[in-house]
Amino acid sequence: MNTTRRKFTSKLKTKVVQEALKERHGLTEIAQRYKIHPTQISGWKRDFLSGAEQVFE
Repeated sequence: MNTTRRKFTSKLKTKVVQEALKERHGLTEIAQRYKIHPTQISGWKRDFLSGAEQVFE
């Protein structure tokens, strides 16, 4: 059994998070499109938003 973890680029993560923030599609639909678990997207979204304030400092 292969247990290698998938690695996602920051570019892909950003694209997925931006799509999730637009709320045009549900997390489940986005997750299916990118073959990523919805919980993973929620985590990326949380991380993205928690660091957003630094952009304006």
